[in-house]
Amino acid sequence: MSGMSQVRRGTLHGILMGTALLLVACGSGQDGKSAVSAPPPPAANPAIQKIYGSTCSACHGKPGTGAPQAGDVKAWAPRVAQGKEVVTGHIINGYKGMPPMGMCMQCSEDDFIAVTEYMSGARLQ
Repeated sequence: MSGMSQVRRGTLHGILMGTALLLVACGSGQDGKSAVSAPPPPAANPAIQKIYGSTCSACHGKPGTGAPQAGDVKAWAPRVAQGKEVVTGHIINGYKGMPPMGMCMQCSEDDFIAVTEYMSGARLQ
């Protein structure tokens, strides 16, 4: 096999594995009952909108994944009530079906807080 074919095969394998991980992460360990009443408006900060669109929306923007949906204030309320430390701990370490770092390896803790506040419509305390 030529070097170029090996590179293409490795790249394809990486893409397929990442996609499979994301699909498994979205669907495991959650009740799947959350439904969004209305999607949130675009985030005021374009960087937060980009993070949401490139990572979070794969689960938090698709009903039936088990993840609380962006804009579903009722589904987010018990999570937000746990406080900033618990919520960010779940994001960073992974929790139930959510993979560690929410699949956003370049995100900071401040990014996680901002995107969670955007999705939940509530301020984390």
